[in-house]
Amino acid sequence: MKELDNFYEKLQEPERGIFLSLKEIILKQDNDITNVLKYGMPFFCYKGKMFCYLWIHKKTKQTYIGIVEGKHFEESFLIQEARSRMKIMMFNSDEDLPIEIIENIIQKSINLYKTGIIKIKSK
Repeated sequence: MKELDNFYEKLQEPERGIFLSLKEIILKQDNDITNVLKYGMPFFCYKGKMFCYLWIHKKTKQTYIGIVEGKHFEESFLIQEARSRMKIMMFNSDEDLPIEIIENIIQKSINLYKTGIIKIKSK
């Protein structure tokens, strides 16, 4: 966990504040969500299966949530770019986070796993 904590601590503001707020919003959506560091970025897993992550867009420098199974969503605010599977939701650091929209998209993402659309390997 120390490596993950160090990741958040090394971020500069406003990214640190946005990342920590998003982390809190995501983790409180379900008790089976965990936060791990994979590929050098914070990923969130539902019952061990990666479903979203946080990162900063290379071109726009905006913080975003990447939805791993974004291809299943049609929301206009989710951006595909050159990705075949994932979509991203970008945030403007000058605006408040749209908490209700974030919560809805996280719940929708988790429901893909809960309903069996996305398979979770049994342990």
